Order: sequence, then structure tokens, then C-alpha cells
Amino acid sequence: MPSLPPFPGRLALQQRVLPAYRVAFLSELAARCAGGLAVFAGLPRPAEGITSAEHIPGAEFTAGRNLHRLGGPLYTCRQPGLLAWLEAEDPAALIVEANPRYPDTPKAIQWMHARNRPVLGWGLGAPPLSGLLAAPRQRARQRLLTTLDGLLAYSAQGAAEYRALGLPNVFVAHNAAEPAPAEPPPNRPPAFNGPPVILFIGRLQSRKRLDLLLQACAALPAAPRLLIVGDGPARPEFEAAARRHFPAAKFLGAQHGPPLADLFRQADLFVLPGTGGLAIQQAMSHGLPVIAAEGDGTQNDLVRPGHNGWRVQPGSLASLQTALADALQDPARLRAYGQASYRIVAEKINTQRMADAFIHALAQTTAR
Repeated sequence: MPSLPPFPGRLALQQRVLPAYRVAFLSELAARCAGGLAVFAGLPRPAEGITSAEHIPGAEFTAGRNLHRLGGPLYTCRQPGLLAWLEAEDPAALIVEANPRYPDTPKAIQWMHARNRPVLGWGLGAPPLSGLLAAPRQRARQRLLTTLDGLLAYSAQGAAEYRALGLPNVFVAHNAAEPAPAEPPPNRPPAFNGPPVILFIGRLQSRKRLDLLLQACAALPAAPRLLIVGDGPARPEFEAAARRHFPAAKFLGAQHGPPLADLFRQADLFVLPGTGGLAIQQAMSHGLPVIAAEGDGTQNDLVRPGHNGWRVQPGSLASLQTALADALQDPARLRAYGQASYRIVAEKINTQRMADAFIHALAQTTAR
């Protein structure tokens, strides 16, 4: 994508919550807005385990009040201060979460459109819905999406889902939490130095499926070193699973800064057996090949079979076992895959390129 001039006006961006991993991207986006960036978000529900940020370098952050109602498919989140914030900021363009569960968002869209200002939606995509409420939920989704002037999707898969609904002006902004790496990847030897080191990083929740990784490691002909970084509500559950299946697994808790960087340097392979995906980009910036479960599209954009890693069937122990055995049988190929991982995040999927995509979408939308 050619270099674009900054967005000439003030940009406003609404989020339900502001996860800490979004700060690097939003700071980059703020630097691309001549009139500045204003962000509005509230707090997550306590059970969500999301680490929230309170400051964005270079941007103005307003902490809103989230009113969470019900749960599951009936969940909604009111943001009663959203319209007052919008009136105070008076932006030239607005980006909102493309989610019909937030009843105050349509009011913000109407406010912008009454002043002939564009509103872009930002979201995962529009995967098929299921269950008794699928039909009304789909209607609510369609109502919201058709009021937007454009859509920014986290992945190519998400963009295809929006286009399948007949929506125009769909752009891909590959989901990224890290800037392009400033340092070259570690220089790993062509052969393993002792048992291969498998690294997992993420919040320890049941959906991460560490139980599958523990069982898959136990089934390998030669035991690897398995390093598990992170904490969370499922840690006791996973530690119990480790005692049953793979007692050699090391639970290292949350790690940051130089200690985390050292773990990346030690590792030979990064594995994410469940849902999630942003830790993949961080691992790739350290030159690691990846095994990841197929997911919402983020993993699919980052992990390219035959190039830098393996995708496995969600919830399939057999698929994970096969991929692990294949990955560890050829150290030289694993190193080549790690170099390919590094090139992907250095050149294509990072916070700078994500900000480029947002500015491109804004330029295309405001030019109409």
C-alpha cells in the first residue's frame, strides 16, 4: 500500500472496552490523524479477565460507563455517555465496533450522519449464527451494518463474510498488537540443542485447550520441553491435566519485558491449540514457526501452511498430534518456517500496516 497522507480531521473511535494490547495500534493511529484521535471505552465484566488500559500515548482517552445486561446471546452493553462524548469531540469521522449488541451505537451513527460525516464499522466479520435467536440476531446485525459507510475487518475471512451480506466498502485491516520488529530474529542453530522447546503464551482459560497440547506432547516419541506462560481462571484445571498427562510441563505465570523475550529466544515452536491469536504475531516477530487452531480469521492470515506453520482442526487431538510430530521431525525446515514468520510480521501484519489500512479506508470513504 503506498504511503498516504494523514487523515486531515479529528477521528473518534468507540470501543466497548480498551484492552491493553490495543494501545500500540491506537497510538500509531493517533499519529496518522492531523486533528488527533479521541477514544471512548468502558470497563469489561469482571469475569472476562481483560486487562484494560487507561492511557493511549498521543490520543485522548475518555473512560465511559458500561452497563452490562444479561449474558450469552442476549447480552447487551449500554454506553450512556457515548453521545455526550461525541458532541464534545465533534469529530470529522467516527469508527465504531460493528456490533449490534450496543444499543447506543445507532444514536452515534445518526448524530454523525445528520452532519454528513462518515462512520466506519470495525469488527471480526459476520460468521453464521445459530440457535433459537439466530434469525432476530441476524436482522439486528444487518440493520446496523447497512447504516455504516464502510467496514474494517480484522481478517480476509471477516471481510469475505461482510461482502457475502452484500455490504459495499469493505476493507481488511489485519489484526495486530505489535509494531514491526525493530531487531532481527534470534539466530537459532540448524539442529535442536537438546529437547525441542515448545512455547505457549496466553490467558489460561478453558477455551485455550491446553489440555490437548499436554496430551499431544505426551504422545511424542521424544518428550519436548513445554513452557506455558500466562495466568488465568483455568490454571488449576490445566495444572491438574499436566499432572495426569505431561508432568514435565512448566507453568511460568505471567511474564513481561526481558524475561518474556528470553523465553521467545529459547523456543523452537509456538503452539496455540485453542482460540485467540494476537500472541501469534508476537511469537512470529521473534522468528518462531506456529501451530494454531483454525479460528476467526486472524490465525488464518498469520499462519500459512507450508510456509510458516500448521493449522489444526479446533478441538482435535489427532490433528494437533500430527502437526506436532511433523513440525519437530525436521529442525532445518522449522528454522526456515521461523524466518518466514518474521518476514510476514515485518512486512505485512503489524500495527503500522494496520494503521495504514485504517487511513486508507477513511480516505476512500470520505472521498465519496
